[in-house]
Amino acid sequence: MKRTDARKIAETITNEQLQQMFDKAKANISNWEATSSVNKGMTKGMGWNILAKDFDVSKEHHILAKTNMVKEFGEFLPDALKPQKKKRLDNTINPVHQDPIFD
Repeated sequence: MKRTDARKIAETITNEQLQQMFDKAKANISNWEATSSVNKGMTKGMGWNILAKDFDVSKEHHILAKTNMVKEFGEFLPDALKPQKKKRLDNTINPVHQDPIFD
């Protein structure tokens, strides 16, 4: 997920939705040694320990922390919260061509 998409989600997401995301991630991540999407110098396991281990639903969390939480574990968000995928341009368009004129 791109940081800009994660930021937009982080501005409106509730702590309960974050907790649901963490619960789903905890149950479904099989490779905790995979590289983190927030910081390439650490693993998903370390990202979990920093972002989710002591997550408290009743606390207010900084927008940067929530952005990193969503960026790291956003694949486990409900589909309604995930950003819409952008459609690629149709590559069947034929370009206009003219032969070069050499004088």
